[in-house]
Amino acid sequence: MAKSIRLDDKFVHDSQIYAEANHRTVPKQIEHWAQIGRVAEDNPELPYSFIKDALIATAEINAGAVEKYVRRKQRD
Repeated sequence: MAKSIRLDDKFVHDSQIYAEANHRTVPKQIEHWAQIGRVAEDNPELPYSFIKDALIATAEINAGAVEKYVRRKQRD
């Protein structure tokens, strides 16, 4: 459910800059930051690069853009 909220003008302006650079809408940029922040709070030991890579991997799986790993049999 969508909600209207008030945000600081500078924050919205910064969001517009990052959104344009990342080819996102402003709301999607803010959602992206919120998702990263949530994961970072739940996992304070993880570096940003790991969180980013994990989110990308999850999106690839959800989009069906990966192949199932099949272990090769060892030769005798």
